[in-house]
Amino acid sequence: MKSMIVKFALLVLIVGLLAACASQPTEAPASEPTETAAPATEAPTDIPTEASTVTEPPAASSPTAEAAAGGATVSFATDILPMLQSRCSNCHGGQRTEEGLSLRSHAGVMTGSEEGAVVIAGDAANSLLVQMVAEGKMPKRGPKLTPDQVQLLTDWINQGALNN
Repeated sequence: MKSMIVKFALLVLIVGLLAACASQPTEAPASEPTETAAPATEAPTDIPTEASTVTEPPAASSPTAEAAAGGATVSFATDILPMLQSRCSNCHGGQRTEEGLSLRSHAGVMTGSEEGAVVIAGDAANSLLVQMVAEGKMPKRGPKLTPDQVQLLTDWINQGALNN
């Protein structure tokens, strides 16, 4: 029951993020002057414009999508570990560690499986973990990672797979 609630909450979060992304205007309207706006040279810089308030993420959104989109440093503790716990822990955490792969901690991720390393720090393209989730082969049970989540994992590995 608890895992179903967690999955539902994750689904609601993903739908909310997708809805927020879909409602963002393109950059062209932000540069168009409004009827009441002063010329660009006279506009104060401390007053938020309509475009800046629309593109700001809601307070309830996670930094996950922002980090992937903005090229910011991806945090293992706040971005990667919660994703692994929600999608991978049934088979690679807790009492089960299929193929000897534990995804419960940074040390477990970096140790890899019975077959060897699943993450090559700085090289997501050759990291088995990224390949498996990007191709939809993992997780075998439950919802697959979204493209944003795969990109976040890729960014984290390419940034050195730090324990941050």
